[in-house]
Parts: sequence; C-alpha cells; structure tokens
Amino acid sequence: MAVEVKVPVLGESITEATLGEWLKKPGEAVKADEPIASLETDKVSVEVPSPVAGVMGAQLVAVGDTVEVGAVIAQVEEGGAAAAPSPAPAAAPAPAPAAAPAPAGESVDAAALSPSVRRAVLEHHVDPSTITGTGKDGRLTKEDVLAAATKPAAAPAPAPAPAAAPAPVAAAAGERREERVRMTRLRQTVAKRLKDAQNTAAMLTTFNDVDMSAVMEARVKYKDLFEKKHGVRLGFMGFFVKAACMALKDIPSVNAQIDGDEIVYHDYADISVAVSAPQGLVVPVIRNADQLSVAGIEKTIGDFGKRAKDGTLKMDEMKGGTFTISNGGVFGSLMSTPIINPPQSAVLGLHRIEDRPVVVNGQVVVRPMMYLALSYDHRLIDGREAVTFLVALKNAIEDPTRILIDL
Repeated sequence: MAVEVKVPVLGESITEATLGEWLKKPGEAVKADEPIASLETDKVSVEVPSPVAGVMGAQLVAVGDTVEVGAVIAQVEEGGAAAAPSPAPAAAPAPAPAAAPAPAGESVDAAALSPSVRRAVLEHHVDPSTITGTGKDGRLTKEDVLAAATKPAAAPAPAPAPAAAPAPVAAAAGERREERVRMTRLRQTVAKRLKDAQNTAAMLTTFNDVDMSAVMEARVKYKDLFEKKHGVRLGFMGFFVKAACMALKDIPSVNAQIDGDEIVYHDYADISVAVSAPQGLVVPVIRNADQLSVAGIEKTIGDFGKRAKDGTLKMDEMKGGTFTISNGGVFGSLMSTPIINPPQSAVLGLHRIEDRPVVVNGQVVVRPMMYLALSYDHRLIDGREAVTFLVALKNAIEDPTRILIDL
C-alpha cells in the first residue's frame, strides 16, 4: 500500500520550504523514520523521515521546488521489497573489470549523513564508506569529505595507450568561465532581511577600541584549569557576552525593539551569536545569557558551532534574540559596520586582535588591541547611549574583575 509522505510542521510562522535534495531514489528500501528528503527553510535544513518501512515510491516534486507544510511530496510502498537488479544478458560475459566504487551516498545508510555532508559527497563524487569521520561519535563532517576529495588518489597501473591516440588538448590559456548556482533559501532570506533592515532602520555605527591584555592573560593563566573543570575551552566570547549583558542592563534601549509606535524593553538578555555553517551564516540564540556563567556561555556556543557544521540546529534555537554579537575577527576582519538583525535594535561587531602602539600613563607601549563596532537603530538609540554602552563594555573587558563583581 502506498503511503503519502508529507512536509512536516516546520515551526512557528514557517509555512513553506524548498526541496533541497532527495536522499532516497525510487525503488530503494527505506526504514521507518529514515530521512528520504532534505528541505531548506529560511533558517535551517530539515530532513523528512519516511512514515513507514518499505520501498521508496514516486517523487512528486523536484529539487528546487517550493512546498508548503502538509503538501504530499512522495510515496512509500509499505512493506515492499527493494527492486532487484536486472539479470545479465545471455551472451557470454567478457572478463570482468575491476569493481568500481559504489556511487557516493548509495552504499551508506542515509541517516548517518547530515544534509551538508551528503551534498558534499555527491558534489565531489567520493565514497563515504572509505572516509574516517572526525565528528561526534565518528560521524562524517563536511571537512572530512573535502579533505578526502582533495587527497591524491592512488595511481592505477599504467595501461599501454593506443598508438593512434592523440595527446590531450590543454585548456586554452586565459579561458574565462562562468557558473550559475541557485541561491539557497537561507541565502535568499538573509539577503531580503538585511536589505529590509537597511530600508527600515535609521542605522548608524559607533566605534571604540579595547585593550585585550587582561583577558588574554586570564586565558593563558586559567585555560587548562577551566577546560579540565568545565570540559570546554576558555574563549573570548564568554567574556564579551557577559560584558555585553552587563552593559545592556545599564543601557536598556540597546536591548529593546520598536513594535509599531511602541518600544518593547526586555528584562532579560537573549544573545544571538553569529555562527558559520556550510549553508551560510546562522544566528542561534543563547537564552537568558545574563543568568549564565562564562563556562555556561562557552559550552552553549561550542555546542552551537558543532551542530551548525552538522546541520542539526533546530529552528526554535534561532528564533528571538534581543541583541546580536558577530565576531568577524575569526576571519581576519580589522573593522566593519555590521547590519542589525530585525526586530533587534543593535548588533556588536568584534574584530581581529593586533598589536598596536598606544599611550599608557604618558608612555608609548605596544598592546593587543581590538576594534569594536556597535551598529544601532538611531530611531530608538541615541548616540550618547551607544557610546556609553561601548565604554561600559570596554571597561569590563579591560578589567575582567568588573564582570565578577557586576560593576
């Protein structure tokens, strides 16, 4: 009996998605709850499981099609048997050549690969069964696949070339090529939201710089003890999130938002942190960050980073947020003007740390300095409030004791 496969509920306010990839082909055996398709929503990739065990039937939509929640996208023949391979012709077979590796992705349980990994496997034509995974529980990551794809293959035994075979023609020097790639749904949504933010908010950016000496010394002094006790590395983001939460309490408008002709103030700090994922930038939210310790913040961010690479972040984890921190410094950025994430009213941009000459107590000394950038909606936040926020943040980072005693 054919059982319909429908688009599952994708989350609050999300009514449609794009079919990103079929994970099973018609005629292939499927298990109950085994993913058979991958959907791309505005925020994350979602796998569609088979409702029953059986055989993959008709695929009713194509890759790239937009589908609504509840729409039927495929059928599964419940309890059926996978199609057997066609028998060989009756003619006497020639000596069999060496067996070729199975097509990428077909010899491995589809449930073992995340959408981003599976896409990389298909794009680079590698056999996932030959790759050792470095992710959690030995799972393959996209980096594992890319590394395998760039690893030189073992040279086969040379075969004598036909005498008349022409030499291969090299590509023309200076040849120009173009490639068109469909924008992912996530990238389309990011583009729309960023442009909407520019069109709606009166955006302005204020800069400051901060001496990172104290935080760097604390990391060197306590990193081993911290990791031993909490099971996570002591990074910079834990300090900045805590310092930002303190500054947000002092300047509540930076943590607020405009709703029509009203201002909504929050007595909590849900901090959105920008995380790089294979399909683009995602912004999961640290809930009640003001109530967490530095260790709790670092654990949460570490978990977000791992699951962003695996494509397993949930949509609910990226909803909401009252303030955003984006760290372009990990990519080498010296200075930028970040764009706010509506309906939030401000975003903090962090940048790379570099040694620069500064004047301290009348003496020119070299210190590890970082530029800070606060972009904000000038309709709600005045320049004085923006500068005061950055100064409070700067003071807490340059004297981390303030974080401990909430000063």
